[in-house]
Amino acid sequence: MFEKIIGNKAIKEILTKSIENDTASHSYLFVGIQGIGKKMIATEFAKNILGLENVENNNHPDFMCIEPDGNRIKIEQIRVLQKKITEKPILSNKKVYLINDADTMTTEAQNCLLKTLEEPPEFATIILIGSQENAFLTTIKSRCMILHFQPIEAQEIKQYLENNYGIANLTQSRLAMFQGSIGKAILLKDKQEEYQKIEIMIEGLKTKDLIDLIQLAEPLYKAKEEIFELLEYINILLLKQAKTNYLYTNCIKIVENTKKRLKQNGNYDMCIDNLIFNMWEELN
Repeated sequence: MFEKIIGNKAIKEILTKSIENDTASHSYLFVGIQGIGKKMIATEFAKNILGLENVENNNHPDFMCIEPDGNRIKIEQIRVLQKKITEKPILSNKKVYLINDADTMTTEAQNCLLKTLEEPPEFATIILIGSQENAFLTTIKSRCMILHFQPIEAQEIKQYLENNYGIANLTQSRLAMFQGSIGKAILLKDKQEEYQKIEIMIEGLKTKDLIDLIQLAEPLYKAKEEIFELLEYINILLLKQAKTNYLYTNCIKIVENTKKRLKQNGNYDMCIDNLIFNMWEELN
């Protein structure tokens, strides 16, 4: 059922057995960090509950996937679900409703959904998918079978990128940057050159002059939309160096101060200039 999806073997086994034994629950809560396959597994699970080859794009009358309207899932969307879920299946014996990013539901939407979770139709399964378990009302959680998805092992991600994208020789630092998220790994797979320059920059903080460092920092100046991810990667590299030289710990503080200034809409290029200069000064 889940052959093409990596990670979370135990959860896949639980869901597979529920299909084999026809014991799928009426309501699930899939919880875990972004990009570890929660929605993919939920969709594959839905296909098997319904006995279908494909349920993508809400193209089946017995399946619905609700996504946030803007930044939130609103009460009006849950009301649509409530209306449709009471209708008997048309092509299958079951109906499945996915609510993706369900942790963005407003309180009103959650209270509205609660009525359905308390008395779901016997033929329906509802799957809530979210990253923040504490965003759900206790009453919602108490009526769901909660499955906690774990970050994917670095070796699994490494093997996946090698097999599917031909990306080899990933450093442990770059694997750490993915934080167990295959989604993040795929998103960042084409940026290996940028990360290599940053690695050289950090390695050269004590040996290169300031002009060379600024040239190596080119990816930082160009990555305004992704700067916080790159700063996180710098912290990973600095933490590794700090194991043998405590001065790198001070550089981590400089990175954190840079994040704060950027969040306060400080001048972008000046923030990066100060980041590089202050780290260089700290170590020289």
